[in-house]
Amino acid sequence: MAGRIRDEDIALVRERARIDEVVGEYVSLRSAGGGSLKGLCPFHDEKTPSFHVTPARGFWHCFGCQRGGDVISFVQEVDHLGFAEVVERLADKVGVALRYEETRAGAAVGRHREQRSRLVEAHREAARFYAERLGGEDAVAGRRFLAERGFDRDAAERFGVGYAPRDGEALLRLLRARGFTDEEAMLAGLVAQGRAAPYDRFRGRLVWPVRDLMGDVVGFGARRLHDDDRVEAKYLNTPETPIYKKSHLLYGVDLAKRDIARRCQAVVVEGYTDVMACHLAGVTTAVATCGTAFGDEHAKVLRRLLMDQDEYRGEVVFTFDGDAAGRKAALRAFEGDQRFVAQTYVAVEPDGLDPCELRQRHGDPAVRELVARRKPLFAFAIRSMLDEHDLEAPEGRTRALERTIPLVAKIRDTALRDEYARRLAGWVGAPDELAVVQRVRAASGAHPRRPQGRASGAGAAAGAVPEQQSLPLPSHGNVDPQTLAVEREVLKVALQHPALAEPLLRRIDGEAFRSPSYRALHEALTKVSTTSTAGDHDTAGGGTPAGPGPGYGPAWVEAVLDAAADDGVRQVARELSVEPVQVAADSVARYTESVVLRLHEMWVSRRLVAVKARLQRTDPEAQSGAYNRLFGELIALEQQRRQLREQAVGGL
Repeated sequence: MAGRIRDEDIALVRERARIDEVVGEYVSLRSAGGGSLKGLCPFHDEKTPSFHVTPARGFWHCFGCQRGGDVISFVQEVDHLGFAEVVERLADKVGVALRYEETRAGAAVGRHREQRSRLVEAHREAARFYAERLGGEDAVAGRRFLAERGFDRDAAERFGVGYAPRDGEALLRLLRARGFTDEEAMLAGLVAQGRAAPYDRFRGRLVWPVRDLMGDVVGFGARRLHDDDRVEAKYLNTPETPIYKKSHLLYGVDLAKRDIARRCQAVVVEGYTDVMACHLAGVTTAVATCGTAFGDEHAKVLRRLLMDQDEYRGEVVFTFDGDAAGRKAALRAFEGDQRFVAQTYVAVEPDGLDPCELRQRHGDPAVRELVARRKPLFAFAIRSMLDEHDLEAPEGRTRALERTIPLVAKIRDTALRDEYARRLAGWVGAPDELAVVQRVRAASGAHPRRPQGRASGAGAAAGAVPEQQSLPLPSHGNVDPQTLAVEREVLKVALQHPALAEPLLRRIDGEAFRSPSYRALHEALTKVSTTSTAGDHDTAGGGTPAGPGPGYGPAWVEAVLDAAADDGVRQVARELSVEPVQVAADSVARYTESVVLRLHEMWVSRRLVAVKARLQRTDPEAQSGAYNRLFGELIALEQQRRQLREQAVGGL
């Protein structure tokens, strides 16, 4: 890997970074006896401590969630950082000078890291300087601004709010005194080049330090306070620098990241004071962009914290004003919703108040209530667009459908897409609900439904029967090839190795099979298995029963054929009883377990999607009981799916 850190330096970091000291910054530890320490796990909610640290061996382990590792893996998980980032962070902490492989890339990485270290240190000095100046005589306007918005001195200190003096060179003089060159100060974005000389970029403004995921200050946001400020922009932000990329940064993420991961929720607000208001009100998952619209890179940051991959992991709540600008922002968020698999919501204050104003007027509970009253983003965006049309007139309804059908078609979740297509038909008053659903499907590029009784996908390729024969064709319906492949493998091992597959299949309902033919074959297998007796077993090799029912081999397969519903199912059974299982003989047992677990996981995933759709239809305020039950069911299903996935992957 380009710029790879030397192994001996990584080992030295592990040796010097005491795991009890590092973990102790995140978890309150106490003696567990035998040289071990224990505390409450930072990765899952628990009431009794099951998280253990053994300093002598440098390892940690939680007996509740079964996570564990060394000091590097702990920081990786708790701060959601990459391996190299953690090694570099710990190296700085324990005073290890890292070396990189002797390559051009390695040398470049070393120079980049040295530069970054200098720029971060300059920002650290600037943040300290600004925070100290907030208490000065010249910062009266800044303190008044904070007080008028309900923020006291403790709040300012908590968020590192400071004041940039009106003197145009105060920070520049400090940085020079600390050994920084003018070029470094300008590269950091703290100083700008004037016609005659450099000058402080922020002057006479209230400033908020912007930190990255690692907690390093990498930039600032500055609010205009004085009418005679020659820069009329209400907010100024640090320009793009080697360490400040506004499209990658979220204000408050350093404070919110652990609660985002623990609560599976991120609240996206519009400004620095909104983040402060939310956190002080108890909504500690709030973050904001830094002078730019929410984009792809911001989404990646939240996905990383939510651990949002191809499954449900939590929710993202966007807060918008209730006016036209807020509705426009919601529609922009709709365009970006496909970045998230997580549930996406909108929290709108009808009177147009942002979280900061809401807290000022109505107190902390009002901010929490705003988030609790969140609405599904899909519904909000669609209804906002419909509100622009006269749905009482035929022309208005026609135009509304023309505009909203492409919007609904952008919903990636097919179950939700069809559901919102049906709801759209009802909202508009369309007489033919099915026609609206079909138009949405066509606009989404979805393939038309294949008629039942026709072969499709992987199963059709292997098991089609010529048209001229009277046997019915295997019916797989509109099932994707990947799903068909898993179902086929499960049934193959069930026919060829029933003793291995049958105990696992007992835990799965026939609905786990989406292909009608495969589901029917599973019913035949189940019928034979449940009606057989232990005395019916044949033996294989040394007298060990090879399978349930009449025994493995021709007798077992014949029994399944007899139980099959029709010739099409019997055809599939014959094929799968002879099609090779593509693994070595000594791996069949684990392979069988893996594919059955994978099928189980896919079935749970579909159930999860169904519950997810019901949750989207449920009003969390008006139907709080039903909403909470569905949310609990969703979390339980996701936990079950994660366990199945981990077990299945472990065997492949």
